[in-house]
Amino acid sequence: MNRRRQWDIFCKVIDNFGDIGVCWRLSADLAARGERVRLWVDDASALSWMAPAGAAGVEVLPWTESIESTAVAAHLAKQPGDVLIEAFGCDIPSEFLTLWVAQSVQSQPARCWLNLEYLSAESYVERCHAMPSLVGHGPAAGWTKWFFYPGFTPQTGGLLREPELLHRMAVVKAETPQHDMNRLRVSLFCYEPPALAALLAEWSLHGLAGQPVELLVTAGRTAQAVKTVLSQWKSESELLHITWLPWLSQTEFDHLLWRCDLNFVRGEDSVLRALWAGKPFIWSIYPQDDGAHLPKLEAFLKQLDLPASLKVFHQAWNTAGEKLTAPSAAVLTDWRLHVEAARTALLNQEDMASRLLQFVDKNR
Repeated sequence: MNRRRQWDIFCKVIDNFGDIGVCWRLSADLAARGERVRLWVDDASALSWMAPAGAAGVEVLPWTESIESTAVAAHLAKQPGDVLIEAFGCDIPSEFLTLWVAQSVQSQPARCWLNLEYLSAESYVERCHAMPSLVGHGPAAGWTKWFFYPGFTPQTGGLLREPELLHRMAVVKAETPQHDMNRLRVSLFCYEPPALAALLAEWSLHGLAGQPVELLVTAGRTAQAVKTVLSQWKSESELLHITWLPWLSQTEFDHLLWRCDLNFVRGEDSVLRALWAGKPFIWSIYPQDDGAHLPKLEAFLKQLDLPASLKVFHQAWNTAGEKLTAPSAAVLTDWRLHVEAARTALLNQEDMASRLLQFVDKNR
């Protein structure tokens, strides 16, 4: 029987936990399929609440300024690495590459080195996915590195989705007591969108789709942004009830999305989880000074074939000066039906881990 492959995934946490969130889901997914994963990360602190129970088959290791060769050698000697992933363009430490390449000379079959890119629905993804790049310098000079692009079409690397996800969703929904049907339950996970104050004011005065709002606010930047808005209010509203959530694990965050009527999400990991939840969602895309996030948002909305009203709301939520138009009950239902249709179409495609495993088998 062939031994399980050993994956070495390198992740550098930039901000907002999105990088480590994606890398952890991928690591746990691969391990659940029988692979071994070493996740090298420069700041693993978020995993204390994001994945407090860890995952069988995943070993989290510190990525320091200069990884000691002796430590790397010990890990590689214990379990040689078969697949190397640098997540989102991070640079693999030369100490690791030197030993990995040296060990690879004796390796059968050959090893595979990939650069896992950010998720996008833009047209360049299909063109660039699975492209090879010859390394020209450093300890791995002469090696081929492959670019792996997640995406929404069969010509890309696919989307992260555990095989048992829908089953888990059905079980949780069946076990969850029905919430107050006289309120709409909304989750909020965002940055500091200029439209936040107007949205909260609208809900406090009129509710959402003719009903009061039960707003579940996630911890961190989101909670601080909401508290900043509320600090300027003189009175509370009976139409807007706010619950402050603690830091949630990825599993708890999934459950939150499944239980809500409308989800506001941010970042690559959470927007996919909102999509798989099959509920109406608004994506707070990471803002960039040069405006590069807006074409990315437009491509995403076009790819999912979402209705015009949902596209307009997204644009207002992600730009300054745009006026938000609160959806009616009929519009909210229309949003849900379109998201369900988009999800169904994507469920007919292979998930990212499956495509990644096939790619590695082909290119080793």
